[in-house]
Amino acid sequence: MLPSLPNPRSFDSFASYKEQFIWEEIQEAISKQTSADVTRVLQKTTRKTPLDFLALLSPAAEPQLETMARLSQQSTQKHFGKTIQMYIPLYLSNVCSNSCTYCGFSRENKITRRILTQEEILQEAKYIKKLGFNHILLVTGESKNKVGLAYLQEAVSMLRPLFSNISLEVQPLTTEEYIALKEAGVYGVYIYQETYGPNYSKFHIQGKKADYTYRIETPDRLGKAKINRIGLACLLGLDDWRVDSWFTGLHLYYLEQKYWQTSFSISFPRIREAAGGFKPHVILSDANLLHLICAYRLFNATLELSLSTRESPYFRDHVCSLGITSFSAGSKTNPGGYVVAPASLEQFAISDERTPQEIASMLALKGYEAVWKNWDSLYN
Repeated sequence: MLPSLPNPRSFDSFASYKEQFIWEEIQEAISKQTSADVTRVLQKTTRKTPLDFLALLSPAAEPQLETMARLSQQSTQKHFGKTIQMYIPLYLSNVCSNSCTYCGFSRENKITRRILTQEEILQEAKYIKKLGFNHILLVTGESKNKVGLAYLQEAVSMLRPLFSNISLEVQPLTTEEYIALKEAGVYGVYIYQETYGPNYSKFHIQGKKADYTYRIETPDRLGKAKINRIGLACLLGLDDWRVDSWFTGLHLYYLEQKYWQTSFSISFPRIREAAGGFKPHVILSDANLLHLICAYRLFNATLELSLSTRESPYFRDHVCSLGITSFSAGSKTNPGGYVVAPASLEQFAISDERTPQEIASMLALKGYEAVWKNWDSLYN
């Protein structure tokens, strides 16, 4: 029996909304989807719901993956054309107050810690600008005391003249802090729950990130702050990827109903090697990830779908036309990795090490245009 789907507007936060759904029951519902259920959802012409998403994610959908890929491609080209938005991360710090079993920046790991100075940030940014990027993602470890609001405001204000779009991937903040950062020039914030499942506490041992409720309510605070774009994701490999992805989709559905003026993004981070030697609990194959990308596109036609350099060149080359709308390129995942300290420890290993120009050339050969500027920011 499928779960009911309450109205998100009747709930104060996603934490309370999520309580209406039980992990094990969703897991069972996904496993019980049939080929007929999948066909019905694929033929549906109205907007799909999280209940339809159950079928799209299910093992029963795997024999229809070719059809899903074709429909995903058609939907993506209809809404986005043959374009891929280009962005690049700039790591500002690897200082972190959390103990997370899977992360190279975890405070338990004996690594050299670094916080970039304003001068170093500007050095890195000028190098990135020369590569052609106008969309930059600022990333830090989670340390509110050492890399807090004032530090982020200074960085954003300094970089605002250089980039048309500045996004953040940092520790969860308050609504008031997000409002201040938006005023400083922040366009989007990416905040990953990592896992929505009952094993969350096993992976997040100490630190503020161990507070499941505070983290899961962060997108609500972003919505209240009227941040232009909110990015969601689960870390693929921590738990059952189908169930975690369904709850991510439910979170998206809830946020779109509550904060309809905001746009949204989904990313697909598969666990990769990092300091500490963590091994994925669940292996997600390339076929599984392709399935997941197509399922999200068919679930939500206008959603930004982002794929990072965690993935191999072969995989990225073959899925860029099947639903993805945003690519990172030339990425370094260590603070100062472009110019200041190239040899410092990465948060995770990069797989696609091609230059941004090589990525753009690959896209051009496939008939796609690499877009270096986010035009949405001009109208906000």
